[in-house]
Amino acid sequence: MYVYTWYQWLLFFFIYCFIGWVIESTYVSIKSFHFVNRGFLRLPLLPLYGSGAILMLFLSLPVKGNLIFVFLFGMVGASVLEYLTGYIMERLFKMKYWDYSKNPFNLNGYVCLGTSIAWGFLTILLTEVVHRPLEWLVFRLSATTCIFLVTGIGILFVYDSIQSTRAALDLGKVLESLTKIKAELEEVQVQMSLLKAETAQKVSELKSETMQKAASVKEETMVKLTSLKTETTNAIKESTLAERLQALTETREKLTSRFYPKGLLRRNPTASSRLFGEALRELKENAKKFKK
Repeated sequence: MYVYTWYQWLLFFFIYCFIGWVIESTYVSIKSFHFVNRGFLRLPLLPLYGSGAILMLFLSLPVKGNLIFVFLFGMVGASVLEYLTGYIMERLFKMKYWDYSKNPFNLNGYVCLGTSIAWGFLTILLTEVVHRPLEWLVFRLSATTCIFLVTGIGILFVYDSIQSTRAALDLGKVLESLTKIKAELEEVQVQMSLLKAETAQKVSELKSETMQKAASVKEETMVKLTSLKTETTNAIKESTLAERLQALTETREKLTSRFYPKGLLRRNPTASSRLFGEALRELKENAKKFKK
């Protein structure tokens, strides 16, 4: 059952990637009441499921026939794979593409007890039920047919992986930029408010204090000139801040209106970000508006 050629292993990988996509897309679509092309890729393939299925087959080989050990080995192996994948993707793309933080007995949101148990039962289902007819089908295909399928799907898979990785990296940069811009916008707005208050207060104090001491028209004129100079200087500062505020606002609008992350966000409606949560929520809302 487990002695396969390299191209048969790859074909099994793509088959289980597709089965995983069907399961995930169906589940999320039912919850969302509309179709969701689930996953990191644009193709109907979920690499995590394909990798998990291949790992399950490898791990269950030494304990073949012992359902308890098949369950445990599959549960632990798949959970480790899911944790490592989630950890690496968050560090690389600044986002969690799945998040179990709200589930009980979770570990940093990457895995949870319920999902790990499900992986164990899926391993039994895979090795004892699902894989047997798939194995029979793949064995009926000639080597030429298998290699042709693996090559064709593989080329599309690699191309899609490269494009999706670029989009995810860009999305991570956008989230980081939006967060920085928001902080800068708040800082500029505070500076403008303080500058206006400071200008009004200084001019008022200067006029009040000096007018009381003024002994001649010349001194009064100097007061007015000083006040005018203060107002002009602060007006220039305020104008500079206003220009900075406008530039930041325009940059923010350009980032939120870019097309590339929207499909990725729609395919992963439960994605979260520990560092850039507010920016991610803003992009999600923008993606919904774009869809409408």
